[in-house]
Amino acid sequence: MTPHNESLSNADKLDELLQKLDDAVALLANALAFSKPAKLPRVLDTARRVLLQPGGCAALETRAAVIEASGVFAGSDWETPQYLVPTLTTFSLKSADANVVVIEALSELRLLAVAKGDYLHPLLSQEQARHYLTQVMAINLWLLFGAPSEAERETQGRLSTITRQLFSHLAERIGYEHVIDQLIDEIWRILKQRPIQVDSIKQMITQIALCQANPDIDLGASGQGADRLVSSLFGPTQACREDPGVDIYRERLERMDTSALQAEATGFARAMHDTGLVSPYHAVLMRHLLEESDYLLTEAMGLSSTGRDCLLCYRELVHALIRSAIYPATAQAVYGLALLLERGILYQPPVAPAMWRQLNLPLSDWTQARLMLAYGELTTPRARLLEGVLCMLGLPLGVGQGNNPTCQSARALSMWAYNDPDYLLQMVAWAARDDEIIVHFEGQPISSKESQSGVATELPIDLDPVSLIVVPQLDRIYAEMGRRCIGREGDPHRWVNPEFHGWWSGRGFCINVDVATGQLTNVDSFIRRFYACYHPFYNGNQPLIHPQPAGIAITDSAARFIGWHAITILRASLDPSDIMRLYFYNPNNDSGQDWGDGVVVSTAGNGERFGEASLPFDQFTSRLYIYHFDPLEHGELATVADEELEGVKQYLYRSWGGARLPDTELQANEGAHSSINQP
Repeated sequence: MTPHNESLSNADKLDELLQKLDDAVALLANALAFSKPAKLPRVLDTARRVLLQPGGCAALETRAAVIEASGVFAGSDWETPQYLVPTLTTFSLKSADANVVVIEALSELRLLAVAKGDYLHPLLSQEQARHYLTQVMAINLWLLFGAPSEAERETQGRLSTITRQLFSHLAERIGYEHVIDQLIDEIWRILKQRPIQVDSIKQMITQIALCQANPDIDLGASGQGADRLVSSLFGPTQACREDPGVDIYRERLERMDTSALQAEATGFARAMHDTGLVSPYHAVLMRHLLEESDYLLTEAMGLSSTGRDCLLCYRELVHALIRSAIYPATAQAVYGLALLLERGILYQPPVAPAMWRQLNLPLSDWTQARLMLAYGELTTPRARLLEGVLCMLGLPLGVGQGNNPTCQSARALSMWAYNDPDYLLQMVAWAARDDEIIVHFEGQPISSKESQSGVATELPIDLDPVSLIVVPQLDRIYAEMGRRCIGREGDPHRWVNPEFHGWWSGRGFCINVDVATGQLTNVDSFIRRFYACYHPFYNGNQPLIHPQPAGIAITDSAARFIGWHAITILRASLDPSDIMRLYFYNPNNDSGQDWGDGVVVSTAGNGERFGEASLPFDQFTSRLYIYHFDPLEHGELATVADEELEGVKQYLYRSWGGARLPDTELQANEGAHSSINQP
């Protein structure tokens, strides 16, 4: 068959499928509400076949208004496009369920029609649609430039073709330049939170570099802000600016004098602390400097006097850590080690011996297999786990839970790294060597090996090296503690949190939800006691001494309830604008979120330290449902002004508390309740 005949054949096939699709859409549009679910599969199946054809995306874009009007999105999250969250598209597009992939693709094409001005949508403006699509493409840029992985081929089959054709069409219609600029902003926003896991960010930066180097892609004036990101990985210093490869760079180091080495060291340190990313070349330099001088090592890590003194006091240990943990494949260990030294935690008597144990720790077969499965064989499992240990101790607020319901375990690891590092190292030793952790709950031992399944139904794989090994054990222990509280009156976190996280978790416990009914209860005293315990203006200006576990009600950008979530309260302080803010740790990988009703979580620019999230104190309190306190510290409730108390309650009633008002309070707050139901 000639190319011309093949083209005709494809066009004829597409026309035939489009006619079938139009018929299916018409049947769905004319069906009564109760019968629409029976008509929908035919529409989605035909749309799937159209999406697989060349030109299919363009054809569906022109039909976007008709398809939506037929009721394809009715009753689903896609029905309200103004509330869609860009980050969630990754899970839809990678789904093995064809219907989920197709309906996500139809939604993106609908928004593309809105963004181009071809579809006047009643719920979404043209600017909103364009902004949403650029975010979606930035977050899923791998679909634009990367071929399907083996995992995708196994789980999705030909569906992976649909997602790539969709993104190619979106890029052509929107323009690559918008995608790149949005992606750069997104990368910098995430990097300001200093996560431990940065592999996906490094992949996105690599894609930007490829995009810039591709003569077929015209970026125009966009992408200029990417230079610092690209150079931080591929050419931070003069001697590696053209990305020569680690072997050539190693040879260049052999010929350098002291002044040239110092220039390299300071260049790497500046790039690392600017971005939180470490170039593989930096790891090569660190290993070379072991044979040079400790002064150059401190320069290469950008250490202050605190870190320099710590290195000199524990010189043999630091050298051993560099030799065992820092390789081009584990370059992030340099940043972890630098921040560990800056924290000065080696001065705590148990930590240095525990690090020596970690260096020589025999890893179980299961531990080695898990690490190799998750990270490949570029380096040894021992080096990979050491990298994870250094990064967690250096960046305790950078721990993420991945796409797993294990926020309690992630919070525990973060809290121990932050507050009790030798206990964290003990947990790592037990889990990595023995495949078992034993802790005590109210005097009775709980073994992770003997416990039933945890909260997560599958073994998590998208985690940092320490979490990968320890979280499955902790998850089973946490679930077992919960099971041992069955039959007790009230929320089990009252007993579980202090036993699971540590002695510093307050034994006093406050909750504003009745466990039996799910209704709000004791709201006023809940708020007043929280102010008395945590607000500096009401607790005698006493800073928080130990991080405290707490529970929040997560809401979406429309202030609708999503679920309960574990966080850590870190401190309360005035921000640069003299607004009292509460700073907290959120283990959900990206703390910058819009919780609706003007409650937007900040991660930078309001006095946050790396890894912290923050909200004005009243807004945070409105999303809080559980907290701990020391019952011996505060015996009286704070005298909160009625105006401030009412402000917190209104935030609560306009969001997750609106549907949880008990009948008596519902009548007393009739005005507030009526405002909840307003669009």
